Amino acid sequence: MKKFFVLWSSQAVSQFGSAVVGFALAWYLTRETGSATVLATAMLVAMLPQIILGPFIGPFIDRWNRKKIMIFADLAVMALTMLLVLLFYTNTIQIWHIYVVMAGRGIGGAFQYPAMAASVPMIVPEKHLSRANGLNMTLQGLINIVGPPAGAFLMEAFPMQGVLSVDIITAVIAVVCLLLLGIPQPPRTTLVARPDYFGELAQGFRYIWSWRGLTILLFLAAMINFFFNPLFSLLPIFVTDYLGADVLKFGWLGTAFGAGMITGGILLGIWGGFKRRILTSFTGITIASISMLGFGFTTESLYIMGVALIFLTGAGIAIANAPIGAVIQAVVARDIQGRVWSVMGSITGMMTPLGLLIAGPVADAVGIRFIFFFSGGAILLLLLVAFFSRDLMNIENQKAAEKPGDASPPSLTKRVK
Repeated sequence: MKKFFVLWSSQAVSQFGSAVVGFALAWYLTRETGSATVLATAMLVAMLPQIILGPFIGPFIDRWNRKKIMIFADLAVMALTMLLVLLFYTNTIQIWHIYVVMAGRGIGGAFQYPAMAASVPMIVPEKHLSRANGLNMTLQGLINIVGPPAGAFLMEAFPMQGVLSVDIITAVIAVVCLLLLGIPQPPRTTLVARPDYFGELAQGFRYIWSWRGLTILLFLAAMINFFFNPLFSLLPIFVTDYLGADVLKFGWLGTAFGAGMITGGILLGIWGGFKRRILTSFTGITIASISMLGFGFTTESLYIMGVALIFLTGAGIAIANAPIGAVIQAVVARDIQGRVWSVMGSITGMMTPLGLLIAGPVADAVGIRFIFFFSGGAILLLLLVAFFSRDLMNIENQKAAEKPGDASPPSLTKRVK
């Protein structure tokens, strides 16, 4: 696990810098334009590269050296931040400059995340994959809590170019950590000879869609994003309608969610989860779903209950997501994981704007409480149906093809050794 902690540390400083930049740019756009459309456009251009380019980037993750991909992605993002620093310093910054840079940073993330996820099983023993992913959930919770106030503090103390320079410093630290880390490349096991780019792209899709258990798992992850993520985006509306429009209450709800993710990640890091990872994930999804459904009943007099339920939601999501990642890292052939993670990132990323597109008008029509009730109930129902899927529940009894030349997914009869 020593190598993993080096990788984890590099991602910790890198994500902290990204969180500071994300907060600073969002606040700058809000302060300078006061336009929700401008802010929404900025968020959209940051997300679209992952959604659109993700599946097409996957073959490169499996072809190229994953450590070098992470290093060059960090360096590219750092170069874009340096461009912003120069534009702010010379007072020539325009809104479209920020759009372009955020899109570029999104492209860097589309390379960096699947390369990192596909590298974890190369340096972490299979029995510790859930713990490693649990610690990644802890990191996300920490960033959610620390990033915004750190960004706010820095914006009060420094001009924008000074705030953005934090991302440059953290990128340098992340690259140094990666340079010191040895990450082996996976052996080519799914093909005898390397095909052209489009052959590998097609193989990745065939691998996923012909393996029912993996397809169902990706669908489940996508549905979690579809139903859950809009709830957090619409939380300010809930606070305005039912909690007296108190910004401090909104802030404490965000803190409670981050604390829950930290707690769930630490718990999973220590415990490791059930022997069957999919059951650990189902447990986390159940906790999160019931908590979000219950949060719909929150009122001003029941605010403490709401904080507790949001905390449990964060913990449940951490406990749910980490084993899903561990399952993919354990059962999918290592030399095809870049393609699998890229497709998963694209599909799950697409669910957030799609969910908002539907949830927003519905909330306006029938009330925000209904969205919490419906989303929590829908996930519970989906979970019940998934529980009776033999392909999904037995996915861990499968191993990805290890014999050269076999590009097909495993059958249910192939057991883990």
